[in-house]
Amino acid sequence: MTIPSSAHLVFILMGVSGSGKSVVANQVSHQLNTAFLDGDFLHPRANILKMAAGHPLDDNDRQPWLQAINDAAFAMQRTQAISIIVCSALKKRYRDSLRQGNENLRFIYLKGDFDTIESQLKARKGHFFKPQMLVTQFATLEEPGADEPDVLAVDINHSVDEVIAATVAAIKEATNKG
Repeated sequence: MTIPSSAHLVFILMGVSGSGKSVVANQVSHQLNTAFLDGDFLHPRANILKMAAGHPLDDNDRQPWLQAINDAAFAMQRTQAISIIVCSALKKRYRDSLRQGNENLRFIYLKGDFDTIESQLKARKGHFFKPQMLVTQFATLEEPGADEPDVLAVDINHSVDEVIAATVAAIKEATNKG
């Protein structure tokens, strides 16, 4: 089904931890004067308590969270021409869950290699970096392929300003294709 030009689109900024999702989304939403939501705010209480106790979430834990993000995306597109949500969406099944029932959803994959992201994480001030976390993120990542044409990749091996500009350009191009 094609999207009418009046369609309101929701863009999920996805990628591993440290790829710059929150920083990029914040600046992009400011430049485009649009809504921005950090998907982490939608975790159910049980997930927050589990993570706070130092236990990783499994796919069963993530399902209600992904449904909450799907619901938020559906609600946001009703009032915003463009909306942005941050969610790692590392596995294809997570992205499929987010897509369910929403043809106005697109993904922007902030793509970077391990060394680039590791150096960005190490450079963060006041951030405690555990290298094993990044190893786990990359082990979990199922990179989007040709079977996911709604995923636009932005190379993060550039300055933050260049990544923000590339993301804005990708959103504008996708919106104009509508």
